[in-house]
Amino acid sequence: MGGLRPAWTARERAASITAVAGLAAVGVLVTGCSTGGTGSRDEGAARSDQVASTAPATPTPSASLGEGAMTSKRVDPIALIKNDPKIGERVKADLKPCTADAYPVDTSYGNLTNSGAPDVVVNLMTCGDAVGIGTYVYREENNRYTNVFMAEDAAVYGTIDRGDLIVTKQVYAKGDPVAYPSGEDVITYRWTGNKFTQHDWVHNDYSKAVGDGGIDGAEPAPSEAPSSN
Repeated sequence: MGGLRPAWTARERAASITAVAGLAAVGVLVTGCSTGGTGSRDEGAARSDQVASTAPATPTPSASLGEGAMTSKRVDPIALIKNDPKIGERVKADLKPCTADAYPVDTSYGNLTNSGAPDVVVNLMTCGDAVGIGTYVYREENNRYTNVFMAEDAAVYGTIDRGDLIVTKQVYAKGDPVAYPSGEDVITYRWTGNKFTQHDWVHNDYSKAVGDGGIDGAEPAPSEAPSSN
């Protein structure tokens, strides 16, 4: 019997996009090393064993962070959500630990709004299957974090990709079970002026012909009996 393949959650899809971007960055670094360049992300030029043995021992200067570099400032995402006037009381009331003090929240830090401080992306999920139910972006303004973006949908997940906000939403047609959506929307937002605007949109339809059972009606060919000759 044929069946639908289980679709990735928005979280898994977003993680795969990030992983592909990371592999591309690694490829750039490898290319830079092979041509003699250090690349924009190198911590410093690598020394060969010969150079290391003949060069005088001198302190290695630390890499400069630059004026636009951000610190590793951390915030309490649970406090952000519970103190956010834009988020409904029902969402706040349902925000409880899954086990002990472990909340179903993913938090990302990065530069989305050029505020000079790390922007914060908070993804709120269900405990059982880690399906996203809300994505929120916070920007530091006047030494406090303000909600500048929110998407509260079933199976939604937001990530930071090279300065862009990438929001992935599973799309359900009538009759779709939760585990088997019909497709997904991948939306790219960019900070323009004082708000996020949609920059790009991609829709993917999931195939209904593949899955645990493969294509309906397709049976594996019987193997031939071994020859006795």
